[in-house]
Amino acid sequence: MNEYHMTPGQFREEGKKLIDWIADYYEQVEQYPVLSQVKPGEIKKQLPEMPPLSGEPFDKMLADVDRIIMPGITHWQSPNFFAYFPANTSFPAILGDLLSSGLGVQGMLWATSPAATELETRVMDWLAEMLELPQAFRSTSTGGGVIQDTASSSALAAVLAAREKVTRFSGNEKGVQQKLVAYVSAQTHSSVEKAVKIAGIGRENLRMIDVDEKFALRPNLLREQIRQDRESGFLPFFVCATIGTTSSNAVDPIRKIGEICRDENLWLHIDGAMSGTALLCPEFRFHADGLELADSFCFNPHKWMFTNFDCDCFWVADRQHLINTFSILPEYLRNQATESGEVFDYRDWHIQLGRRFRSLKLWFVIRHYGVEGLQFHIRKHVQLARWFAEQVSLSPHFELVTSPPFNLVCFRHNGTDEFNLQLMNEINLSGKIFFSHTKLAGRVVLRMSIAQTHTTKKQVERAWQLITETAERLRNN
Repeated sequence: MNEYHMTPGQFREEGKKLIDWIADYYEQVEQYPVLSQVKPGEIKKQLPEMPPLSGEPFDKMLADVDRIIMPGITHWQSPNFFAYFPANTSFPAILGDLLSSGLGVQGMLWATSPAATELETRVMDWLAEMLELPQAFRSTSTGGGVIQDTASSSALAAVLAAREKVTRFSGNEKGVQQKLVAYVSAQTHSSVEKAVKIAGIGRENLRMIDVDEKFALRPNLLREQIRQDRESGFLPFFVCATIGTTSSNAVDPIRKIGEICRDENLWLHIDGAMSGTALLCPEFRFHADGLELADSFCFNPHKWMFTNFDCDCFWVADRQHLINTFSILPEYLRNQATESGEVFDYRDWHIQLGRRFRSLKLWFVIRHYGVEGLQFHIRKHVQLARWFAEQVSLSPHFELVTSPPFNLVCFRHNGTDEFNLQLMNEINLSGKIFFSHTKLAGRVVLRMSIAQTHTTKKQVERAWQLITETAERLRNN
């Protein structure tokens, strides 16, 4: 007797309803306001303060999803979503995630589910081949890849491994960390600053190097800052360069930075969180020139490769640095396979012990689309971004702030910062599209991230029309 549990028969029945609900959602997603229209606290007020004493039927739960939850959703999967960065998913990814949840395995060790480890190793090697990564990043060489939750976790793992490497694994000893110095550009994602804080290096020992007119890190300033720090008694140890920064999609000069890191014996981490996906296409790989000089590299399939959150792919050129940094083996985890040294235990490759079976959804996505299908969609998004950028360039009222290397268009109305923000906010509150802004060189800049799974030229054309018509109305008021 399965008291209180949902039986397999009930799960089968209710699960079919949920699959239908999800399919209906994707068919109807453009009917919703892209940006949620609720006010703070509005959702919480509709939820009971106390949990139910007795179990409730699934139909009631699903009805409350429609009534309470859906008004509070900002629809990242809408083809009219152009804000921040894509958080793409696809039906193959959803099904892979469902299978992972259904199996419910804990993949912390090879022994706890060999398939979870070995599929991950194979898929990461597939991706290394698909992106044409350096040979050192393959599992058959000195390095290899591991799936993390986010690029933030990869940055932290890289900082910690770099710290241990430079201190000969004495990084936790008192006084050592206060001498370490890390380097990023003024456009590097804030997750690296957070990683430096967590690692005990301290924000005061993070050097932000200025950028050029394209918002890319200036190598000559990096080299000079390293020289000054060494003369002041500091120990430089880590540099993060980016392929496609969040604000402007800038690409740092990887080779020049890598040569400095090689000469100075610094760990070089390359963050390709969103734009790394573009390396699937051979015509974009020149942006990664010099990647063989990097110690680590990551990108997020959960941004632009149609694999639902969370799924960050992280490679290192020498896996032993990770293992020596993170490996702690209590007695209750000891097993024959680990002792043999013939297997990967991925819990030694990152901070957390527990691991979900994330490689399943990635495997499903790669097998469903194939390399050609993934390349097709990446190229389509880049073409749409270039079309939008061309319209901006042709307009007498707007200016293109940077030429888009990938899928992000940075532009602004030639009015004031206040006008640009008013334009964006009015359009976003209409619910018709959702886009965002940043600040570059002290000016408000509007951002169109064109990479949602199902976005077509129709949505991009409509967005440009909405932006220009709204701007004209505001100018005339």
